[in-house]
Amino acid sequence: MRKKIIIVGAGHNGLVAAAYLAKAGHEVTVFEKRSVVGGCASNDTTTFPGFTISTAAYLNSLFSPEIVCDLELKEYGYEMLPRDPSSFTPLPDGRYLMLGRDQEFNRREIAKFSVKDALAYPKYEATLSGVAEWVAALMSMTPPNIPPRTLRDGKHLGAFLVHACKLFPFKVFTLLRLLLSDPVKYLDRWFESDVLKATLLTDALIGATELSGYVLLHHVMGESGGARGVWAYQKGGMGGISNALRAAAERYGAKIFCNEEITKIVIPEDGRVAYVGVKRGDEYPRVFCADIVVSNLDPKLTFSKLDVDDRILPFKRSLDSLDYRSASMKINVALMGLPNFRACSGTEPGPQHRGTIHIAPSTEYALFALEEFRKGKPSSAPMLELTIPSVLDDSLAPPGKHVMNIFLQFVPYGKVENKWAYWRGYVLPRLREFITNIDEIIWGVDIFAPEDLERELGLTGGNIFHGGLSLGKLFSFRPVRGMADYRTPVNGLYLCGAGTHPGGGVTGAPGRNAAREILHDIATDS
Repeated sequence: MRKKIIIVGAGHNGLVAAAYLAKAGHEVTVFEKRSVVGGCASNDTTTFPGFTISTAAYLNSLFSPEIVCDLELKEYGYEMLPRDPSSFTPLPDGRYLMLGRDQEFNRREIAKFSVKDALAYPKYEATLSGVAEWVAALMSMTPPNIPPRTLRDGKHLGAFLVHACKLFPFKVFTLLRLLLSDPVKYLDRWFESDVLKATLLTDALIGATELSGYVLLHHVMGESGGARGVWAYQKGGMGGISNALRAAAERYGAKIFCNEEITKIVIPEDGRVAYVGVKRGDEYPRVFCADIVVSNLDPKLTFSKLDVDDRILPFKRSLDSLDYRSASMKINVALMGLPNFRACSGTEPGPQHRGTIHIAPSTEYALFALEEFRKGKPSSAPMLELTIPSVLDDSLAPPGKHVMNIFLQFVPYGKVENKWAYWRGYVLPRLREFITNIDEIIWGVDIFAPEDLERELGLTGGNIFHGGLSLGKLFSFRPVRGMADYRTPVNGLYLCGAGTHPGGGVTGAPGRNAAREILHDIATDS
């Protein structure tokens, strides 16, 4: 039976769900409060005329290859641009470390600092990749509720147990050590070179508010061109993913409306007909009905749009207590030319410009930035990750000009009184230490503090993962116990955003998994 389905929010997961549901023959309508689709994975072409800026998500690796195939996204411009080298860490003393896909290149680079580490690094990568491959397979699974409540929960639990048997004892030990131990200590067991440890440590800190071995693993799970752990730029900016998803969804018949915000969700107790209130600007909300409502918003924001009644009150209390802290600031910069790094000079496109540039020269530097955050103040020596995608994609900027994205840690929510003063007082001076011409090439700057991410993109607390990725909030416990399978306690209401399994990042997995469960329920009810 053909169902009328409304999706709240056109972030990339909402678009994935819309495309799969429309492809299955259902009447799908998506309402998005912003003027563009994609949420964090969107493009900004208006702030700096002539430049295409990826708003808040900068790199692609985790996006599901199965979704690309199922929805034929390459027909709509989906294209990844792998980076090599993938990493450049300049040091204040003029030395630097680069890492890429070629193991011999990595060996030579690491050997500049430690021959022992150069020999250990391939084994380290193989160890993490082996575990990451197993964990990555979990991304496409529906977690069972614990304890199981339905036969379908039992089926999902059985599938997980079968998959668990594929994890050999040594990999079990590695996985547990990653999940339960301090990533700094984990890296200390492998390496002696501080610059190598600092470079790898950033993967355990980006987007997090605490040291997390899982976040370290989370950043080596994806694939680019068949190579695990290799991150790529998206052709046309990260909005290229969302624009391709929109085109695919519309081809299957979905209707997508921007500048339309859903302000209220009403689902009667019988769950038969849902109503949503939709408004445009200051207009009085209009009412639309549907058989099913699917929210791409984070769980807390979703439940804030519902009337609190006996069905959801216990869950709402649990959702309100989730960790939505943020430590991330996003800074997008239009450049008149390329940076000239003290450690690797040159203003023509070179290997130092292609990958992620780490301004975190030591583990002590990164941990000091984290410690300041824990004390409730913005880091005076922030950890920065720079990317310059226009080096590989000349469609993003006018000839000779470039775009640079800065992922900054750590800035507590509401603790920066003046973000521009913070930029001038702490970020720009840090860039000057490593880039000789930074003042001459900056043409424009756009800053998103955590509060801006919340206001502009609907991220509660500015949290880019729709809730922390702590050990107790993964798989069957994400977002809370009893809501692991994308269903909510309100019959007819589903979640498909990053607040569900497998969490944040531009993966598309929550949207695909949610669509699969919705289609199962529709088939069962028919």
